[in-house]
Amino acid sequence: MTTPRLRLALAFAFAAAIAAGCATVPPPAPAPVPTPAPAPAPPAPPAPSSAALPPSFRAEPWSALPGWLDDRLQDAWPAWLVSCRALTDRESTRETWRAPCDAAATVDGRDPDAVRRFFEAQFTPWSVAFPDGRTTGLVTGYYEPLLRGSRTRTAAFPVPIYAAPDDLLTVDLASLHPELKDKRVRARVEGKRVVPYWTRAEIERGAAPLDGKVLAYVADPLDAAFLQIQGSGRVELPDGSVMRVGYADQNGHPFRFIGRVLIDRGELTRDTASMPAIKAWARRNPDKLDALLDENPSYVFFRDVPPPAPGTIDATIDGPYGSLGVPLLAQRAIAVDARSIPLGAPVFLATVFPLSDRRLERLVLAQDTGGAIRGAVRADFFWGFGEEAGRQAGRMKQDGRMWILWPKDAGPPAPIAPPNP
Repeated sequence: MTTPRLRLALAFAFAAAIAAGCATVPPPAPAPVPTPAPAPAPPAPPAPSSAALPPSFRAEPWSALPGWLDDRLQDAWPAWLVSCRALTDRESTRETWRAPCDAAATVDGRDPDAVRRFFEAQFTPWSVAFPDGRTTGLVTGYYEPLLRGSRTRTAAFPVPIYAAPDDLLTVDLASLHPELKDKRVRARVEGKRVVPYWTRAEIERGAAPLDGKVLAYVADPLDAAFLQIQGSGRVELPDGSVMRVGYADQNGHPFRFIGRVLIDRGELTRDTASMPAIKAWARRNPDKLDALLDENPSYVFFRDVPPPAPGTIDATIDGPYGSLGVPLLAQRAIAVDARSIPLGAPVFLATVFPLSDRRLERLVLAQDTGGAIRGAVRADFFWGFGEEAGRQAGRMKQDGRMWILWPKDAGPPAPIAPPNP
């Protein structure tokens, strides 16, 4: 059995090998010649992707926020309070957020005028732009699904929902190489080597040691796959009780959207590749579903989420927990790229409702992250729980703008890394 110390040493070796593999190996020196020619200039390094570049922020007046005066800001107050709890609990963010969070304790959150005065007195709006100056980006949606299931395997419920396996390692590459900031690797030990963790297909075929790791069994593999995309959900058990599951870890492989696979094959179009359309395809092609799901090598593991303690601030919100470690309030929380948007911050979002031109302009809180959420002006809007939330989330894919509300006199917004899962 591999000891934790050996595992750590092997993990560091694995990380070092990866980092070394990113370097360019110089060619052998040329043989001496009577008149040496000037050495050629080294090739220019590849340009970083826009998601890896820092965002651009600009302070603006409140009048620049479309719909600011029409929003029911008091509806977002519970989400703001749980953000405050998380931000003031963390040493790295406490000083920035102390003043507005202390001031919030004296505000009647039910009074719309008092809430508006609070935000306008405590914050400055900063417009968010990509590095090239574009201020419009993509807004999608997600939700908390309900699945029927059982804690024991039955003919009706054969598909397992797993907790994280014991052999899954997380290697923080930045601890060895600062230039690899935000890069973490999921891996496992194989003999004396550290190797990538199993893919989804390999996990489904029984390669990973998951005995005793089943949280629940559900009816349909596609529903289980969509649960992994959403990152949290509820499972209704045969006795009528409901268990909540939340994101615990991931196998480290990149996410590939199965709708994209069907588009590439010509079986769906970009405009029709919604969750209902994918489910309809699965009903027509049950013998092809497993192969389709295997096209996505990513695999998400879950944890059983107990209800918050009665009387706590978390108990005021009936939602799943996001990356900030707080419950998400329906239609008042978004997932963001934490490399660009400060996690926990209030954000004013300006977009439209799905498949319409009806404006959706409101205050939300940046309380979650997601594997597909990359770039500065990029948000995943949390619709809430249930079928209607799922319909709205599945249809949402439109342009939007974002403004960060940042504490006054704190300088420009400063993104922070999310807590480790």
